[in-house]
Amino acid sequence: MNFRTFAAFVGPSVFMMLLFIAFPLISVFVQSFYVTQTVYEVVEVETCTPGFLTQTCTTEKTSVPVVGEDGHVLTTTEFVGLQSYANVLELGRAWDALKSGSWSAFQTIDFWKALRFTLTFTLITLPLNIGLGLGIALMINNAAKAVRGPVIFISLLPFIITPVIGALSINWLFRGDGILTAAMEWYSGRDIAMFAQAWTIELLMMLYRVWHVAPFAAIVLYAGLQTVNSDSLESAVIDGASRWQRLRFIVIPHLMPLIIFVSMIHLMDAYRVFEEVVGFSSQGHVISLQWLTYDFLVPDQAGNRSISRASASAMLTMIGITLLLIAPLRRTWRDHKGGH
Repeated sequence: MNFRTFAAFVGPSVFMMLLFIAFPLISVFVQSFYVTQTVYEVVEVETCTPGFLTQTCTTEKTSVPVVGEDGHVLTTTEFVGLQSYANVLELGRAWDALKSGSWSAFQTIDFWKALRFTLTFTLITLPLNIGLGLGIALMINNAAKAVRGPVIFISLLPFIITPVIGALSINWLFRGDGILTAAMEWYSGRDIAMFAQAWTIELLMMLYRVWHVAPFAAIVLYAGLQTVNSDSLESAVIDGASRWQRLRFIVIPHLMPLIIFVSMIHLMDAYRVFEEVVGFSSQGHVISLQWLTYDFLVPDQAGNRSISRASASAMLTMIGITLLLIAPLRRTWRDHKGGH
């Protein structure tokens, strides 16, 4: 099936939308197989310093970029295949570290260090986000109608704050002489440095993510609570079911499609964690896959950027997100087929 046949099959509008979505992904995928480098030439530079009678001159060779006739620096593009992926994964170093049983050596490899934190961050915050969101949704649902509006507004405040600003705020509260750090030091009677080790930074980042994202899960699940069959709840009450039993056997099964939806959104968003790394200035201890891609794109002292490695890192991140989404997508597909 060629492009014209496929476009006629799915319809012009759908085909254009798919092309619009796929084009950036295809370009990133293609860039991961090519390396663009600046063309340099070796020139002799004479440096003279004034002396008492005569100048002292030295000649040394140095590399300078070659400038074309149009005034732009010349570059060359070379096909390297999977070399960029190999450079990012560093499988040789990783395998040697695993064979020697040295976890610290394994964690010195940027990709695997970032992958470990990204997976930990995503999978730990997922149940906390769902659980806290469900708790907030139940609290809103059980609140009196007169105060339900203000309760919803207050619950949504953490989600309204820009992620980077929120992360910076938490950073300032716990950094150095921050208010919360000073309070903990006064209570414990000892010095506390929350940003001196990786595990405390990761804990703060996870707590911030749950605090920031749980309101989204809460508002979605609260909307689902409005559609729970009241007759089923009344029948359960008559049969003597406790509140926990009603929640477990009636409410949660009814909300399961929404829980899966929130889980998918959280998996895609948390696996791309970046704002927390920047806001908490954790690069010295904790990095994520998204931050690693960004770091490849930062120019070095010579002004060069590792675009090929950044593209490879981005594609590996997308593969990871896809693998995480397989389970909820299968559950959604199974429920969809069962519904029909």
